[in-house]
Amino acid sequence: MRVLVKICGVTSADNAAMVAAAGVDFLGLNFWPRSRRYLAIGSGAEVAAAARAAGARVVGLFVDATLAEIEAVHRQVALDVVQLHGEEPPERVAEVAVHLGLPVWKALPLGDAAAVERLAAYPAATAVLLDAPSAGRGGSGQTIALELLALARRRHPARDLILAGGLTPDNVAAAIAVARPWAVDAASGVELAPGQKDPRKVRSFIDAVRSVDPGDVLRD
Repeated sequence: MRVLVKICGVTSADNAAMVAAAGVDFLGLNFWPRSRRYLAIGSGAEVAAAARAAGARVVGLFVDATLAEIEAVHRQVALDVVQLHGEEPPERVAEVAVHLGLPVWKALPLGDAAAVERLAAYPAATAVLLDAPSAGRGGSGQTIALELLALARRRHPARDLILAGGLTPDNVAAAIAVARPWAVDAASGVELAPGQKDPRKVRSFIDAVRSVDPGDVLRD
């Protein structure tokens, strides 16, 4: 199976159409007001429609939002996936999944070996997104140490992992070889400016991901 690609933090319909047409599987819309890539709910439907028209599924990113806030976005945008990127406990992940009937991804910062054990604490999450610790809740350009990625995969061999944290066209193939993720997620590594993706970098990123033959990925 090929590794899926998500590009996160798109803020305009034109940019969304370009990113989706490049061949990504998921396009992330950031509904956290403190993010540099924040997308107001009123613009969400237009951006999501542009992504879907080119074949991408839409992921809504939230940080410690209430169920009512997430539901309000879903009513307007018709999300395909909810990504929880804050301090949400396992029961909130389960609540969102059951109430909205959507896949829920839980983002977890991976800064040390102790953090690896948290991956088992979210059974209701359909996938766990591994990100570098950041006060900005992702999109900082910080990377995760390769030894931690290898440890996460060894400890959780059956878990669908989404690899984030400073991924670029230059480093994503090496990270895939170590983490063997289900998907990869880029934001700052494919941008001209926060929220504005660079067509050349997006294509280069996708090409780098596709260059990794699943049969050649490192095995334990």
